[in-house]
Amino acid sequence: TYAICKADMLIKGQEVSNIVAGNTLSDDGHAMRRFDYMLSNPPFGVEWKKVEKAVRDEHEKKGYDGRFGPGLPRVSDGSMLFLLHLVSKMRPAAEGGCRFGIVLNGSPLFTGGAGSGESEIRRYVLENDLVEAIVGLPTDMFYNTGIATYVWILSNRKPADRKGQVQLIDASGFWQKMRKSLGSKRKEMSDEHIATVTRLFGDFTEAEFVTVLDAEGKALGEPKLVTGTDDEPQPPEGGRLKRVPISRIFNNREFGYTTITVERPLRDDKGQPVLGSKGKQKGKPQPDSALRDTENVPLAEDIGAYFQREVLPHAPDAWIDDEKSKVGYEIPFNRHFYVFEPPRSLHAIDEELKAVSARIVAMLSELAE
Repeated sequence: TYAICKADMLIKGQEVSNIVAGNTLSDDGHAMRRFDYMLSNPPFGVEWKKVEKAVRDEHEKKGYDGRFGPGLPRVSDGSMLFLLHLVSKMRPAAEGGCRFGIVLNGSPLFTGGAGSGESEIRRYVLENDLVEAIVGLPTDMFYNTGIATYVWILSNRKPADRKGQVQLIDASGFWQKMRKSLGSKRKEMSDEHIATVTRLFGDFTEAEFVTVLDAEGKALGEPKLVTGTDDEPQPPEGGRLKRVPISRIFNNREFGYTTITVERPLRDDKGQPVLGSKGKQKGKPQPDSALRDTENVPLAEDIGAYFQREVLPHAPDAWIDDEKSKVGYEIPFNRHFYVFEPPRSLHAIDEELKAVSARIVAMLSELAE
């Protein structure tokens, strides 16, 4: 692979010394170098057990002076290590800054609870305001896998209107069928699809597909892409508009939460709380591990108010163990684009069943004749 890559660069007249043999994670071939733009399509869900010692040594000994200071993901998936590798290569904002794109599977968006390596990496890039946008791609876009993939766009030179915010774009429906499949790659994005995603990102706008439905719920024409500055179509009398979000903008903190540990008292045979007898626990109710629970409280919400509203009405004797509270971050991409479709009314279903039953009876009577 190394030789073929070098040969390819020679043919194209590129600087072949930029191609370095070795493992990206354990042997940094471009140490101390910084770049203006970077693109990466690392392997999805590949374990890093073979280079675990080198990676952990760099994390523990160099900390933030190395590439993996924020944290380490689970050994079974090294995707986020490649993300940190690129972050370490960003040219400082004072020197012009950097923007890069990396293709990842869905796991880095949400895998790992508060305090885990994955969550700490997400916390680092979000709290440092590096994530500019995440674009969800169609499935079946790659030769060796059909899973959903996402392009993360990170930058340390965000314009003023983007600071403190992240744009999510759902381009999973932007595809056309390939004339001939290549392994698992059956779909491709047309130039028009790419132009639409690029425009939504460039304009930094929220957008949705709006479909006009008549009184019977049938679509009148094709869905129309409507941004915040466009005039939306008007439904006919008795009709309605069906909205499907395509682009949404969030504050960085909206992806954060605090995991609180809710304790309840251990009780003796008489139902009385068991009190501690030594040290700091003397005279205090002892927690019952069997009744221990956790709650995720959004960062934007007051923990005390949440506890009063959501926990105490159901467990008046509960309390929060503040020493166990942890801040976490996740990006539930699909949840932000989910559109609830209300089920049909029971009356409509009942009428349809009656009609079907009547047709079956009529058909049986014809057979009997």
